[in-house]
Amino acid sequence: MASSPGSLWHTLIHLRGNPRACVWTEPMWGLSMALVLPYLSVFMLALGLHDAQIGLLATAGMISQVVFGLAGGIITDRMGRRLTNAVFDLIAFVIPCLIWAVAQNFWAFLAASLLNGALQVTANAWDCLMVEDAERDQITGIYSLVRVAADCSALFAPIAAFMVAQFGLEPAVRVLFINAAVVMLAKIILLYAASTETRRGLIRMEETRHESLWRLFVGYREAAKLLGRSHGSLLALAIAALVAAVTLVNGTFWQILVNQHLHVPDAVLPFFPMVRSLLSVLFLFTLIRRLTSGHDLKLASLWGFGIYLAGQVVLVAIPATDGDADLVTYALLGVCLLLDGFGAGMLFMLSESLVAFHVDKSERSRVMALQRTVVMLAAAPFGWISGWLSGIDRTYPFWLTSALLVIGVITTVVWWVGPHAEPSVEAVPADHA
Repeated sequence: MASSPGSLWHTLIHLRGNPRACVWTEPMWGLSMALVLPYLSVFMLALGLHDAQIGLLATAGMISQVVFGLAGGIITDRMGRRLTNAVFDLIAFVIPCLIWAVAQNFWAFLAASLLNGALQVTANAWDCLMVEDAERDQITGIYSLVRVAADCSALFAPIAAFMVAQFGLEPAVRVLFINAAVVMLAKIILLYAASTETRRGLIRMEETRHESLWRLFVGYREAAKLLGRSHGSLLALAIAALVAAVTLVNGTFWQILVNQHLHVPDAVLPFFPMVRSLLSVLFLFTLIRRLTSGHDLKLASLWGFGIYLAGQVVLVAIPATDGDADLVTYALLGVCLLLDGFGAGMLFMLSESLVAFHVDKSERSRVMALQRTVVMLAAAPFGWISGWLSGIDRTYPFWLTSALLVIGVITTVVWWVGPHAEPSVEAVPADHA
């Protein structure tokens, strides 16, 4: 089938080098982490943890991400994008999965959450590895494909549902975590073998080879100046922080609300992210691609925030039944998934793309690490706050996300700067830091 130059199919087929390696190995996420993450919160509930503890774990994980995120730029520059990605994927995913597989109490989950915070180091390195040698006009397409790869992982959800139905929640989830560790290890090896260090990565490795860690850390001062001077980067930072907070709350408490408040059975839970993800894929290849194909992404951002907001409002408006969820409940959840599939897909792609568009190329790793740190600091309290709110009423966390999405609409209207509206700020050389 022929593909037009602006289509995602065209981008997928013509990817080369590191972008190809990163995008084409990403579906392995679906056979590993995405297969089990929908069950993590209800798994913790089944082992005796309560809502406030689950919220506290989400906040602790975010604080860990802040610490790792701040170090991420230095580590990525010193070790290189490729090696950093391999080492910290192992720390952030393989080891925590093995801990989750045998966890029995709050402290084991805390240890796994703290190690999982290393994902901010690998996220920084992976982003640099993927886009530094890519053409600028490919960036939105690349991030759309990453989202598609993540969403296609939902196709494997029936595997998890079958295991839970056959063996029960706890034993099935433990096996799925072991599987996740094995598949993530395979993904690490394949990506390392298929990629090469980026041109900018080689330069930064040479520039930082003889620099002390303290001197490299002080270099964040210049990265902060670059960030503060760029109106576009500050806008991207604000949008990314709002999206991160909404994602944290939804990822932690959506399944709990559906399972505990709306009485949807355990075995059905993975089908919801599957449907949401498939809808995101459909939208990314069609409507979202059309809305983001131009230079002005403001309207696309407003559509993303507005439709995601509508999905959250519908979710909290669904009436709880006395017994198991009925047809009306499932129908309204279907509406939520339709709205969330568009909103989440649009905002993920835009929040990542805007950061990549506005960041200074010569200081990409440190500026992006600093941005990620600020985003995690801003989002971290919402795990604990949502846990406290969920303990009062399981719909309250989603009133909170609705308020955050309203703020996103206001921010976009008042503060918007397009990705091509300002020139890149020249970085101060590292030896002047």
